[in-house]
Amino acid sequence: MLIHPTAIVDPKAELDSDVEIGPFCIVGPDVQIGAGTVLKSHVVVNGHTTIGQQNEIFQFTSVGEVNQDKKYKGEPTRLIIGDRNVIRENATIHRGTIQDQGITQIGDGNLFMASTHVGHDCIVGDNNILANYAALAGHVKVGDSVILGGYTGVHQFCQVNSYSMCGMGSMVTKDVPRYMMVSGDPAKAHGMNFEGMRRRGMSAEAIRALRSAYKMVYLKKMPLEQALSHIEANDIFNVPEVADFVLSIRQSKRGIVR
Repeated sequence: MLIHPTAIVDPKAELDSDVEIGPFCIVGPDVQIGAGTVLKSHVVVNGHTTIGQQNEIFQFTSVGEVNQDKKYKGEPTRLIIGDRNVIRENATIHRGTIQDQGITQIGDGNLFMASTHVGHDCIVGDNNILANYAALAGHVKVGDSVILGGYTGVHQFCQVNSYSMCGMGSMVTKDVPRYMMVSGDPAKAHGMNFEGMRRRGMSAEAIRALRSAYKMVYLKKMPLEQALSHIEANDIFNVPEVADFVLSIRQSKRGIVR
């Protein structure tokens, strides 16, 4: 274990022997950090926070601090971060509240660029990219392999489903269905993330089926329930990716970006 002499690490913190703590970092008593994780310098890790393995956390980042919900009264809520995440300069990730499940949770392999923010009670999946200054309000859910462009803001309780993409400066006030591309203030749909699908090896058949499903929901100007019923009655619904797309819409509680 490498701990710089200027770092302040509470003796109650649980650090793997392969952890590296850089200059002027502060690690609180209820923190657990897994093997291979590096805190570069001037990083503050506080609260009941668990950080997995092989994470890189850059300078001036605040991890696991008291959330910004005015209802919070110091309850022992948590932040859980998985493995192989990169958290760049000035990022802030807050722990949860008892008004939700009491946990903010980050998966594996995510990139949080400089000055990004993850609010209380958010659930972020795997392999996502939050570009500079992207911000998640409280209770936001982000799936897997999502890209949030720089300065994107996601309203509280919204869901940004897997394999979707939000363009730079998007203000997301409703749920983003799986595979979608959205942008604008407020965010509007601008097609599906077909290039991202190809890069991930999605079949041509699945992409064709999703094109048809997209047209029914977004281009034919049908009421949403009618459009979904048309898809479910069509052979394309047998394609798993289309079924996932429909499910992401049916599970929406805030309505979808359309």
